[in-house]
Amino acid sequence: MNIVKALSSLRPTSKYVVKNDIIEWLDTEQTQPTAAELDTEVKRLQAEYDAKEYARNREVEYPPMEDQLDYMFHNGFDKWKEDIVQPVKDKYPKPE
Repeated sequence: MNIVKALSSLRPTSKYVVKNDIIEWLDTEQTQPTAAELDTEVKRLQAEYDAKEYARNREVEYPPMEDQLDYMFHNGFDKWKEDIVQPVKDKYPKPE
């Protein structure tokens, strides 16, 4: 995660410029986040991203939606869950 994403998360409507990881704060309405706030937010955003790895892996593993709908039409919903959905979920389980 980078500093721009952290700034956007902490102060979504703020005005600033980032050059070579140096922040030039342009907003007169909001205070600039401290380095500690930014560091904490970068870590939080990274943890959030990491926690969803299973979902990103599943997304690329599933066949195109058109193929899945065709499979459901010809084989039924339960067979689709058994043959397509469950194997991907088993391969990439959701963390607890």
